[in-house]
Amino acid sequence: MLVLLIIFMVTAPMMTQGIDINLPKTTGESLPQDNEDKPLQVEVNSAGQIFFGDHTAPLNIADLRDKLEKLPLERKEEAIYLQADEHVDYGTVVQVMAQIKQAGFDKLGMVTQPDERKGAGGGAQQ
Repeated sequence: MLVLLIIFMVTAPMMTQGIDINLPKTTGESLPQDNEDKPLQVEVNSAGQIFFGDHTAPLNIADLRDKLEKLPLERKEEAIYLQADEHVDYGTVVQVMAQIKQAGFDKLGMVTQPDERKGAGGGAQQ
């Protein structure tokens, strides 16, 4: 329960367009964005394929870390958002999160979709 609370406290849900991902639903509200540029996003689809940036081809986990490490230092100080399909297994999501952290990113947000059934799910309110 404490781990889930911490995860909800450090996440920054937002709605963006991208590859076809069935995001988990929560009742938390979106946080305002400071940056007007397109945020850095890593996406994991229902097949477990990882995408970063242009979404042209899936990456393996090692290639993702290499791409993230090559970004300039000022980009690593920005938040990076992880969009994972709700059907992706937990282990895959944790591995992607670990690669993002090891690449030098301290601000990691998990993107969710608002739950249209208000009061359902009991997610943390922000």
